Amino acid sequence: MADNSKARVRRLMPEDAAPYREIRLEALKLSSEAFGSSFEQEGSQPLDYFRETLAKTDVFGAFVEADLVGVAGFRRQAGTKQAHKGYLWGMYVRPVARGTGAGKSLVKAVLDHARERVELVQLAVVSDNEAAQRLYRSCGFVAYGHEVHSLKQGGRYYDELLMAVALTLPST
Repeated sequence: MADNSKARVRRLMPEDAAPYREIRLEALKLSSEAFGSSFEQEGSQPLDYFRETLAKTDVFGAFVEADLVGVAGFRRQAGTKQAHKGYLWGMYVRPVARGTGAGKSLVKAVLDHARERVELVQLAVVSDNEAAQRLYRSCGFVAYGHEVHSLKQGGRYYDELLMAVALTLPST
């Protein structure tokens, strides 16, 4: 899959809190089964909550012109024995931008960022989300596990496929 995105990707800063809040809440509303959090949980949070999230974490945004069309986060695992691993989280691309390469551009930006920090990046994706799995595979991720009943919403369980990609750290 070629990356033919017209999206420009950059790390989001605290001053991006308003558009980040908007897209994050849209993601939680339209694709609620894909996230551990919920619209109800984050929808009542003030703008400062999202500003603090962007100040403390690495979140990337894909922009088409001035419009934020996608987001993806990165965090390094805690603890000395797991610090060599990172996690891609909160991936969402607005329906209007799907199939344009914006998602692939976001994943590549996260992986480029992660290469300077960790040796391995992991993620979890709802097992019936074939489009997302194809995207992640096209970026080098491979499945290494399957978590049964990982998420539960409205009385329904969702399994998640666990995926990872090994990175090469720059030599020092």
